[in-house]
Amino acid sequence: MNAVGAPGVAGVPPGDVEAAVAALTPRLPLGVALSGGADSTALLVACARRWPGQVVALHVNHGLQAAADTFERHCAALCERWQVPLRVGRIDARAQAGESPEQVARLGRYRALAKLASAEGDFVRSASGEAKAAEPATTGDRHRAVQDIVLGHHADDQVETLILALSRGAGLPGLAAMPRTAERAGLRWHRPFLDLPANTLRAWLRARGEAWVDDPTNADLRYTRNRIRQQVLPALAAAFPQFRETFARSARHAAQAQELLADIARADLDQTGTPPRIRALQALPRSRQANALRAWLAQAAGRAPAARQIDELLDQIADCTTRGHRIHLKAGSGQVVREGDTLRWYNGAPLPKHPR
Repeated sequence: MNAVGAPGVAGVPPGDVEAAVAALTPRLPLGVALSGGADSTALLVACARRWPGQVVALHVNHGLQAAADTFERHCAALCERWQVPLRVGRIDARAQAGESPEQVARLGRYRALAKLASAEGDFVRSASGEAKAAEPATTGDRHRAVQDIVLGHHADDQVETLILALSRGAGLPGLAAMPRTAERAGLRWHRPFLDLPANTLRAWLRARGEAWVDDPTNADLRYTRNRIRQQVLPALAAAFPQFRETFARSARHAAQAQELLADIARADLDQTGTPPRIRALQALPRSRQANALRAWLAQAAGRAPAARQIDELLDQIADCTTRGHRIHLKAGSGQVVREGDTLRWYNGAPLPKHPR
């Protein structure tokens, strides 16, 4: 059953929540991704206090569980109380066979948030959940595009992301975990709570008499993140009380190192060309070849290929000493092929050459 976190009596927590939001310098109006959970509820309240009249709530109804409409009603009531306009998007986040349900829901959520930020097809709901006429909650809100969105990810989420990356043997991009600020889909995304543990956000809400909704699926141990949250994090806290701070520091080191590798890849691709020429790649050390290829394919295919695919491609490049040596390898969702002295990536089979 869906549970609502009841406000309780608590000592006044430190002003970390307000300080984290105050450190932001977003373009206004500011979009707040609002699920109804404790982290996003704290984010909405803190932002509404900081920028009254300049905040827009963006709620995505995944439709995956019976409690989804309860989340939406909670968000509507919260926004009505804080006089924040609410834009709601509905998506079908059901995974197909072979797909990760968490990944499908996450990608669908980001796409929906980007659409809501542009004010396309948004609508406002009352606290009762009954749809109102398709009119903005405030004058002109319907046509006010949002350029900056804040997300409620906190220190526990960051640790979970890092542990998942380690369990998959991820490279530096994965070990960098979630960035504090990122540009995607023409929007700037912020995570101001990455240094704050979940219990700080809940204490802050209780001290202000604010309720939140607990997602019942968070107790489902079939999901890897839930097992990490319920089984691994308590063990880490017992063995290493400062693990949130130290893990976050490691993630920042990985992010800095990845920035350096990205700079080197851009410089090398300037020399090899895009798409890269084979002889120019061969002039680089193997590690820099891998770095450049990873950057090129991430841009061409939308994501970096698996490590084994990069290793196989590097071996083929090393063996490419004659004009007749073919390269035709799977990379990401497509294929890398040799055309003359150049590598090319195709999202599917390359087109056949016309007969002369």
